[in-house]
Amino acid sequence: QDKGTKMTEFWLISAPGEKTCQQTWEKLHAATTKHNNLSTNSKFNIPDLKVGTLDVLVGLSDELAKLDAFVESVVKKVAQYMADVLEDSKDKVQENLLANGGLLGQQWQPEHKFYSSSLDTIPFLFIFKGVNQIDNDLKARASAYNNLKGNLQNLERKNAGSLLTRSLADIVKKEDFVLDSEYLVTLLVIVPKLNYNDWVKQYETLAEMVVPRSSNVLFEDQDSYLCNVTLFRKAVDDFKHKAREYKFMVRDFQYNEEEMKADKEEMNRLSTDKKKQFGPLVRWLKVNFSEAFIAWIHVKALRVFVESVLRYGLPVNFQAMLLQPNKKTMKKLREVLYDLYKHLDSSAAAIIDATMDIPGLNLSQQEYYPYVYYKIDCNLLEFK
Repeated sequence: QDKGTKMTEFWLISAPGEKTCQQTWEKLHAATTKHNNLSTNSKFNIPDLKVGTLDVLVGLSDELAKLDAFVESVVKKVAQYMADVLEDSKDKVQENLLANGGLLGQQWQPEHKFYSSSLDTIPFLFIFKGVNQIDNDLKARASAYNNLKGNLQNLERKNAGSLLTRSLADIVKKEDFVLDSEYLVTLLVIVPKLNYNDWVKQYETLAEMVVPRSSNVLFEDQDSYLCNVTLFRKAVDDFKHKAREYKFMVRDFQYNEEEMKADKEEMNRLSTDKKKQFGPLVRWLKVNFSEAFIAWIHVKALRVFVESVLRYGLPVNFQAMLLQPNKKTMKKLREVLYDLYKHLDSSAAAIIDATMDIPGLNLSQQEYYPYVYYKIDCNLLEFK
């Protein structure tokens, strides 16, 4: 799959081998390309797995359905978390997730740890364990990273917002205050811009013992000025009370260099930590998305195998094929496939209306077709 095409859904289907499986493949390919390329097709190779009894296969079919749902949920979670972590560059999610060249092309990999030649619970256990591990690791990593991100956001929020609430550590300087005086104290006052002229006229007379010309504008935001004013300590309560009548708000603030320095350092530390963790986290997500996705495709392959044997009988003789339907002609593709394979199931028409219990087919879970069909929905991995 090239980077340019939108990821969409894929249909994994199988049909019985005609004289040869190659013939089945050619027939399908011809039928879907005859009508303006209804889909992009490729063979999907599943090795000959050892088959147990019919009862075992029916049991496996149910187990696989559960495993499929679980693995899909983990694939989605990893993809979704990648989108969260990449924050502003969600458009990069696709290329990060599919960095190894279109995962669907990988199909069944004999050398992969999920592979097993026999159809028993061993590959299931492998897949479940592997994907469960990814799920647990994701929870732990996400929790640690989100924690860091949350703490950083809280600090950033403290450094933004209105002058009444925001941190003033990066605004005020030592020289704005009279410090270490027994009698004098400097207050910080938030003055609405509309009332600034009143402030200039009034502040020296709001209480007795205000130091004349001791007020300066230290900072402004959209609506207000942050001003300082120096007065005698014993006049503070009086001053606060009077200031409120004029809509001048005195902020509770003690100048403390140590505290402000600690705040700044904490912010730098968190910011550096977040940057440090980002790269390894994205790499982990890439690798483990790929692992989970491969596991998912293996589960789909196992389901196709089990379902095909249940439907078409023994000896094992079917061709699995992967179709990428064109978005605009999906309905037409369904019709072509139905015409091609309706002979497989004389009772297909009846089954579509009724809810008969076919071994290995959970009708409530998916639509029924005369051919084996599973959808691999990669729309789940698209983030707007």
